[in-house]
Amino acid sequence: MRPLEGLTVVAVEQAVAAPFATRQLADLGARVVKVERPGPGDFARQYDEAVRGMSSHFVWLNRSKESVALDLKDARDRSVLDRLLERADVFVQNLAPGAAERLGLGATALREQHPRLVHCSISGYGTGGPVTRKKAYDLLVQCEAGVVSVTGTPDDPAKVGIPVADIAAGMYAYSGILTALFRRERTGEGATLEVSMLEALAEWVGFPLYYALYGGSPPPRSGAAHAAIAPYGPFACGDGRQVFLGVQNEREWTVFCADVLGRPELAADERFSTNSLRVTHRDDLGAVVAAAFAGLSGDQVVERLDAAAIANARLRDVTELGDHPQLAARDRWRTVGSEVGDLRALLPPATLEGDEPVMGPVPTVGQHTDAILAELGLDAGEAW
Repeated sequence: MRPLEGLTVVAVEQAVAAPFATRQLADLGARVVKVERPGPGDFARQYDEAVRGMSSHFVWLNRSKESVALDLKDARDRSVLDRLLERADVFVQNLAPGAAERLGLGATALREQHPRLVHCSISGYGTGGPVTRKKAYDLLVQCEAGVVSVTGTPDDPAKVGIPVADIAAGMYAYSGILTALFRRERTGEGATLEVSMLEALAEWVGFPLYYALYGGSPPPRSGAAHAAIAPYGPFACGDGRQVFLGVQNEREWTVFCADVLGRPELAADERFSTNSLRVTHRDDLGAVVAAAFAGLSGDQVVERLDAAAIANARLRDVTELGDHPQLAARDRWRTVGSEVGDLRALLPPATLEGDEPVMGPVPTVGQHTDAILAELGLDAGEAW
């Protein structure tokens, strides 16, 4: 029996944050009923056509779910949702600010009808405050949360290359729902959760925030190098390749100087004797490392780093990630069904030994509508 088997989640969701949260629940065995608009469905279906004509976002976020197409402004369709909610353990929504309340789907209304329900809302900025009703998309929340200001090069700020605000909110919604379900097992009571993308991402910006609040200025943008640790980032080798490495403490710094650079005296150099000094003298340090690596190939540098137990990595693109030998060795790939055939999919990162995640197919819009109506004792061709 899978961990969440027997639980039902009803999700009026779109885009990334809420679908990301509910997909985690589906992977663990919960039944997730995704409510979509008739016709186009979740607008994330139209983001791109990269996966044999399907959207890469939608494929990533919506496996293992059942799709029911309902017009929530239509009384007949809304009654179907009400019937589903009678059976639900969890309700998740990430509609535009105020929309859930206008539809009678706010936490106060639903929890009054269903006291054991775990009600989770995901929004850009949360209820209350000057920007409550402001539209929020991932890039815009990255801007508001200071992420863009600390990402990129000294000359050019940049967004993070993945929808980090959406993912952060989705993960806190997921963990919050699990927490609420655990508490319900003890008390019998449901819960109301509200997850703000801004607050979720603000938590993830903790180190730059403390650095700025108490250090007097934010950490500088430093490209692919770490803003507050050195050496930590990319370094060129004699054959033109780049090797990424990270030195985390003074013991490693001493070993790095002696066994990788071949210059043990640098460990006590007054410019580099502490991490803060190495950051201050980053340019001098970079020149020293560059000189040491100039006569070595990338493979030779990696060999030295591995022998010295200094953390390092090669720069892979995402296509190479799909062929990563570690993922293959750990048997992390599965296939999931879809309207365009079987697709590769990674297992969720946290899996319980002996419990295979669901890894079900990606649904088409309204694929399960008729089956769900029949389950509720309704006929798609009749009025009720």
